[in-house]
Amino acid sequence: MKIQDKYSITLLFLFSSLIFAQDKNEVQDMSDPLAVYTQAGIGATNKGLNLKIGISYDTGIKNLMGMNVIEFKGSLGEELGWDKSSKRSNKLDSFRFRNFKADLTTGRGAQIDINYNFKQSYLAQRTGSASYALLQALPKYYFINLYPLAGLGVDFGKNVVEDDSSIDSGFSIYGVNALIGMYGKFTLTEKIWLNYNPFWLTAVSGSNLYEDSAYAPGKDNILLHEFAASYQFTPRFNLRYFANWSNLVDITDGDHRIEANYQF
Repeated sequence: MKIQDKYSITLLFLFSSLIFAQDKNEVQDMSDPLAVYTQAGIGATNKGLNLKIGISYDTGIKNLMGMNVIEFKGSLGEELGWDKSSKRSNKLDSFRFRNFKADLTTGRGAQIDINYNFKQSYLAQRTGSASYALLQALPKYYFINLYPLAGLGVDFGKNVVEDDSSIDSGFSIYGVNALIGMYGKFTLTEKIWLNYNPFWLTAVSGSNLYEDSAYAPGKDNILLHEFAASYQFTPRFNLRYFANWSNLVDITDGDHRIEANYQF
């Protein structure tokens, strides 16, 4: 059995186990980007199946809540995805780990975000990123909530391509990036809300190849867009549609998914 298949089976087992192990935690507002709670999610995407598990924990600091979230993205693409066959496979596309902390008194959050991509790129055989960012909730304006965010990160890879086209065997860091962005929430009714989340990333330093082409050949920065439409069926269960694209990838060629989420 391939390692990517083991990841998917493991997360499916965790998801099914949580369904039968609901605790008595106070229900949190699932539309709030600062909300911290134990959760599980499953998503059907144009590239395959996404699986997610989030576990909340006590930080030991008053009014500071913590949560770890693990995601496996793009498995079983040949059977479940609807993108062009050349863009999907049964192999796992990527893995994400996020540690998030939120201060309930100040409306401030902090996150460590680690992503690892199993697909080869022009920069490395495997690519990954690790970043640290802060976000702050602004006062609500009518039906609009805004959460500005800023952070720094590093990009790393396996068998990285050097400036002279040679290969740096093993794992290495090949660049540093900066991030600014925002989570935007637009409440339509008690059960329906929309999100628009733009994020701008730029290469700060690194190899010449990275500084010139961190996000595409000849592109040292990128503007990412995320749109979501959500419906809350019960206080613990919602269904969400996501679209992700950028200034370099048209929305029709971007990532689309329908995701079911349950809070425990």
